[in-house]
Amino acid sequence: MEMRNLGRSGLKVSLAGLGCNNFGMTIDEGQTQKVVDTALAAGINFFDTADIYGEGNSEVFLGRALGKRRQDAVIATKFGVPTGQDANSKGASRRYVLRAAEASLKRLGTDYIDVYLIHTPDPETPIAETLDALNTLVDQGKVRYIGCSNFTGWMISDAQWTAQTAGLRGFVTAQNEWSLLERKIEAEVVPACAHHGLGLMPYFPLASGALTGKYKRGQAPSADSRYGSAQGGMFKSYYGHFVADATLQKVESLEKVAAQAGISLVELALSWLARNPVVSSVIAGATRPEQVEANAKSTKGTLAKEVVKAVDAVLSAS
Repeated sequence: MEMRNLGRSGLKVSLAGLGCNNFGMTIDEGQTQKVVDTALAAGINFFDTADIYGEGNSEVFLGRALGKRRQDAVIATKFGVPTGQDANSKGASRRYVLRAAEASLKRLGTDYIDVYLIHTPDPETPIAETLDALNTLVDQGKVRYIGCSNFTGWMISDAQWTAQTAGLRGFVTAQNEWSLLERKIEAEVVPACAHHGLGLMPYFPLASGALTGKYKRGQAPSADSRYGSAQGGMFKSYYGHFVADATLQKVESLEKVAAQAGISLVELALSWLARNPVVSSVIAGATRPEQVEANAKSTKGTLAKEVVKAVDAVLSAS
């Protein structure tokens, strides 16, 4: 497994990361243990979770699954999305940041968080206040590095400028949705990360399953898939465009590019991201051990120039 620095920090993370959003939601604690065991065996050391995943159970299950192997893992977790009904149970105020960190530490069963990220921008709190609170956690030894998720390019630049002028530690990493089918961040976020030295960690790299090849044009998603299940209504409302016929036609073209290159569609999708030097780790979720193994093997830091050219031709044609 290739290891990369997390941005300009000295922290090494596996190029293939494991998204833990399924823990406590899609899979139970027993299955979580199998997935985590497989990830470590495959050379994955980066585990990404959040306080809202599984209503907190993702952190609980991850901490228990790691157990005495905590030192072998780099844990990233996030705060900011509402966790309660009152006005102060969300956001990025100093009060909430410190409170949320303590709660995550307890659920994870650890005394430090490797990477702590604001999950979503909080327009009601000055970024200076958030950065100061995060720096307090670093000074206390409870957090090692800090980052942001779902920030725009200008927000990243503003945060880094604020940190620099205030004498605070800035973000070392950013998480944003990025895939062959979702490329909005390429205009501003990717250049901002490159300029400020943030290691980018793309999530939903397989476009919520659309880039696995299991969904086909003109065919209804199977009942056991996330799009076809009875509980998938909300998921379809947000990500149903990935399995629309027009998108799946593009996926078919990408499958042909992968086949001609002698690789799987999954490897094409993951390695297309991983080949970019601004990327520190590609975060892919999994519900089964075999998925973890496949993602670990398929996330490679290089992709042949002719393959990249063929991908560009497909993407620019639509």
